[in-house]
Amino acid sequence: MKFRACLLISFLELAGLGGAGHTFARPQSVLPGLGDGAKRELIDVNKAPWRILARVQTELGVRCTGFAVAPTVVMTAAHCLWLPATHHYIQPKDIHVLMGYARGGYRQHAHVTRFVIPAGYDPANEAGTASNDRATLLMDHPVAVAADLLPAVEVRDGMSAMLVGYPQDRSEVPFGDVECHINGVTVSGLVHHDCEATKGVSGAPLLVRAPEGAWGVGALAVGADVGPGGLAAPLIR
Repeated sequence: MKFRACLLISFLELAGLGGAGHTFARPQSVLPGLGDGAKRELIDVNKAPWRILARVQTELGVRCTGFAVAPTVVMTAAHCLWLPATHHYIQPKDIHVLMGYARGGYRQHAHVTRFVIPAGYDPANEAGTASNDRATLLMDHPVAVAADLLPAVEVRDGMSAMLVGYPQDRSEVPFGDVECHINGVTVSGLVHHDCEATKGVSGAPLLVRAPEGAWGVGALAVGADVGPGGLAAPLIR
């Protein structure tokens, strides 16, 4: 497996792809997870396989990415829901899910009735528990149809990948890298990829191409490298 020396260092320094509502001092030209940004492109969220994509935002202004895994269930990154000032998670009623968001429009707007976070995730130890940095959100009504959903796929080194979300520098449109690869999986289960993605893309589905050629969801974006690429929490362990 191929790993970069900055793998865990970058996670500690950058604390993930984070919610776009948080303060971030780096100028956009050196945002984590990006090279020159030239690989990324605008995505049509009304076409497969991106109809699962959602913007997840809170009443406090945090914006992340999410994706539907069932008609009434959406996943995002757990750290997007953590409130460092209070050391508690945000209340479900303060979370909004906007399916197919682009330039202020969306197909569905749902409220979260409750969410579940794995016991193995500790927001005080993100670097050590990032492979469990997932939140499963239950919607107040269906936001997706079964035909649009993608299967969970076990991630393997070398797989073709795609990563699209709502990055800080293009927060009003779905924007991402559709020509990237899996670089390896750590002992703890974290997936390393070379997709260009930055802050705001946390919670986005890391799509991988299965051996038979179909796309599935391999992991959920949780962190960025200093240069191009980042980390994702696997859906299948």
